Amino acid sequence: MIALPDRATLIEVGPRDGLQSLGRWVPTADKVWLIERLAAAGFREIEAVGFVSPRFIPALADAEEVLERLPPLPGVRLRGLVPNARGAQRAAATRLDEVVALITASVAYTARNQNTTIERAVENAIESVRIAEAAGKAFSVAIGMALWCPLDGEIPEERVAAIVARLHGAGVRQMMLAGSMGMEDPVTLRARFARLLDRHPGLDLCYHVHDMAGLASANVLAAMDAGVRRFETSICGLGGGVATPEAIGNMPSEDIAQMMELCGVRTGIAARDAILAAREIAARLGLALPSRAGQFGDRAEILAHAHRKSSDRLRRTEEAS
Repeated sequence: MIALPDRATLIEVGPRDGLQSLGRWVPTADKVWLIERLAAAGFREIEAVGFVSPRFIPALADAEEVLERLPPLPGVRLRGLVPNARGAQRAAATRLDEVVALITASVAYTARNQNTTIERAVENAIESVRIAEAAGKAFSVAIGMALWCPLDGEIPEERVAAIVARLHGAGVRQMMLAGSMGMEDPVTLRARFARLLDRHPGLDLCYHVHDMAGLASANVLAAMDAGVRRFETSICGLGGGVATPEAIGNMPSEDIAQMMELCGVRTGIAARDAILAAREIAARLGLALPSRAGQFGDRAEILAHAHRKSSDRLRRTEEAS
């Protein structure tokens, strides 16, 4: 029997993780509209921007301008990703509520994506945390490739445990473990999350969900059973690793919102609102819509469609007779 919580938090990362992987420039005005539309749909934690090198990820070059042009969003917590201390300094000077430092648990991916070692990346993340702390910002650390990597294969559990312990010792209490490829399985994931939470009482663990193996829903259920209550997803399934172009996108936010609703787990986001937002965003930004919820709707929409088809068939039969 899976133990489900009464409530979970969905964190929307599409404006950052999604757009950085799109492969084309999205105008600043559209980025601002996207964040506003997500807030209107009920998302209360949004990763809005990334303070990264514009040479490496030109799609996020307008981070400061996006935040300057974004109107007040009461009740919405805005986050920004920073890969290093320079990014943290930029983020600290903005209206952001939270600074998210980034490292990866893959040796090969860390060398390729950040040109450093894991040990040095952890030191850089702690430096970024100190910058955020000094600026009065909330802070957290995202650990990418925390379960499986296309370059290293399965990531050793003890490596991730050591990274988490080091960050915890430095005062970090909120961490995101990313299934950056979506090739993790629910049994392994549940066991690893449960052991980390058992070792560090009070640690706020979040699961960043991808879906390459089609196991995202099962993995989310397994994570909740282990005690995880926070999940990072992306509207329209946008996203993927910039250094691994074969990576499939994040779990669509509209799919997880519908799954949570059907499971009786409250998120504060109505599935119908998330679905409508996904469709509008896909239309405005010219995106494909791979999500099941986006394509087919919720139960009420499917019922209404089935009744219309049945009525149409009956009408045609009556007209023919």
